[in-house]
Amino acid sequence: MVGAGHAGLAASHFLSARSIDHVVLERGEVANSWRTERWDSLRLLTPNWLSRLPGHAYDGPDPDGYMTAGEVADFVEGFAKVAAAPVRTGTQVTSVAAGPGGYRVRTSGGEILCRAVVIASGACNRPAVPALAAALPPAIEQRTPFDYRGPEQLPDGGVLVVGASATGVQLAAELRRSGRPVTLAVGEHTRLPRTYRGRDVLWWMDAAGVWDQRHDEIDDLDRARRLPSPQLVGSAERATLDLNALTALGVQLVGRWAAVRDGRALFSGGLRNVFALADLKQERLLDTFDAWAVGAGIDGEVERPEPTRVPDKARLQLDLNGGEIRTVVWATGFRPEYGWLDVPVLDAKGRLRHDGGVVPGAPGLYALGLPVLRRRKSTFIHGIEDDAREVVEHLVTSLGG
Repeated sequence: MVGAGHAGLAASHFLSARSIDHVVLERGEVANSWRTERWDSLRLLTPNWLSRLPGHAYDGPDPDGYMTAGEVADFVEGFAKVAAAPVRTGTQVTSVAAGPGGYRVRTSGGEILCRAVVIASGACNRPAVPALAAALPPAIEQRTPFDYRGPEQLPDGGVLVVGASATGVQLAAELRRSGRPVTLAVGEHTRLPRTYRGRDVLWWMDAAGVWDQRHDEIDDLDRARRLPSPQLVGSAERATLDLNALTALGVQLVGRWAAVRDGRALFSGGLRNVFALADLKQERLLDTFDAWAVGAGIDGEVERPEPTRVPDKARLQLDLNGGEIRTVVWATGFRPEYGWLDVPVLDAKGRLRHDGGVVPGAPGLYALGLPVLRRRKSTFIHGIEDDAREVVEHLVTSLGG
């Protein structure tokens, strides 16, 4: 097992239940990314009552709250102890290659020969920064969510946040509340209200079965796996953080960052169409919730969110040399890191080829914790149990029972 986050530990739980000898290799500590690669104010997008792993669920005093990064790390570490997972911390995997009877795994602590490998190293190992970052003037400070901790780190002056998924909207709001002028570059995004019909929107996702849709039931699976995380934030107020809320805070919205030319950032037009698409997708999802509520006999007042307000005149360019923008924060997504994987199982874009976590052409090689791996909920903490159970079942069968 490569990775001791919630995915690797869930797989370990099911392997132990089947009496399969295994080891979980972790480059840092258990739940390492939650400890070292999150900004200070981050909270989980899912409410605490939804946080569960096999035989281990949240039992604290605030079921409707949202865990901090440190609390998530403690929750995952608690599961590792309950599951008695055989974790080797501080063990960096440097190579996984074909070996006698299976795979040869080279690590900072020595070599391991094994019949199967489960890649559970996560989907967010490194930030996805576009190539145009190299064209920015040297005076512009650049940050990613991996090296951002809080507003006090940044120089005074304006900030351009690039990307309007959950990370982008959260950082834009935090930076604006710190008193800085903030511009947000918006591309395709998914919009959700924090609450709907009196319940957390993720209650509806769970209850209506949206999250349980399987990968082999989705028409455009590749697109589904590339969708950005929805515009949500976990807060005590259970507040909606969408583009309307950011506009009310004073955040300036511009289109997708298309190019840098002569020291100027150029943004695409068409924000109206981008907003309309996000609104349409939200309406369709809420329609699904309403239909399910009728079938389940659930009453309640229905209040649809206000459509996204289009700026009167969105700017199409910014002068990066004029001092208006001092910092660019790249909230443009994340990618897995497979530099240690010496097996020909990556596609032309460096993505792992797999069918529901089973890697074709590489018997005994599996994956967990990737977007829509087997279900729409695959990357969420509560979503790993079903995936891990089924992947381990395939693994055990492949080993001969």
